[in-house]
Amino acid sequence: VKVKIPFGNKCLDAIFSVPEEKPAYGVILTHGAGGDMNFPHLLSLAAYLASHGILCLRFTCKGLNVAYRTKAFKTVVEYLKLSDDYKLSGVFLAGRSMGSRAAASLIRQLSQDDDDDFIQGLICLSYPLHRPKLQSKLRDEDLLFIRCPVLFVSGSADEMCEKQLLEGVASKMKAPKKIHWIDKANHGMAVKGRTTDDVMEEINAQVYSWLRENVELEHK
Repeated sequence: VKVKIPFGNKCLDAIFSVPEEKPAYGVILTHGAGGDMNFPHLLSLAAYLASHGILCLRFTCKGLNVAYRTKAFKTVVEYLKLSDDYKLSGVFLAGRSMGSRAAASLIRQLSQDDDDDFIQGLICLSYPLHRPKLQSKLRDEDLLFIRCPVLFVSGSADEMCEKQLLEGVASKMKAPKKIHWIDKANHGMAVKGRTTDDVMEEINAQVYSWLRENVELEHK
């Protein structure tokens, strides 16, 4: 279902992937610095989640400024929260690369506003912890403030997220967290000798099983 979400004096393009049965939970998903919501990895994950009973709303925001992207993400969250078509118990914010930075930034902001528990967790696909070859400046400030569950899915050969550095940041985080390493994958999740579909199957299955664990925990 295609929608246009008002954002300032323009609109954000967005698409709902809707499960057959009425969903209780949703995932809001956005892209990295390049591309848009039709990036193949996002399409694959959205279709997988919807086929497993989880609503997925993915959107495009082309700005390269993290504060601007965060603002757009907030607008999309509010749009879904107020939607009459989908009455959800909660949502997980998800993004690829820069999109995951915007999601983390928004969750930190909202936790300071003492918001309700509509946002259940964060999914970071290829979180860009540092610029390539610039490991001394970590983009970890938002992660250290987050309290809700966080899933990282990263390539073990990601040039923007060195394995030891992410594990170090995770050990300092207050939030319940899990890291799933895609063996030998780079920042774009490409692995020599594996097809894109094969890698996406691994990512999708990991995201879904983590979501199930966390939704079940909420209901215990």
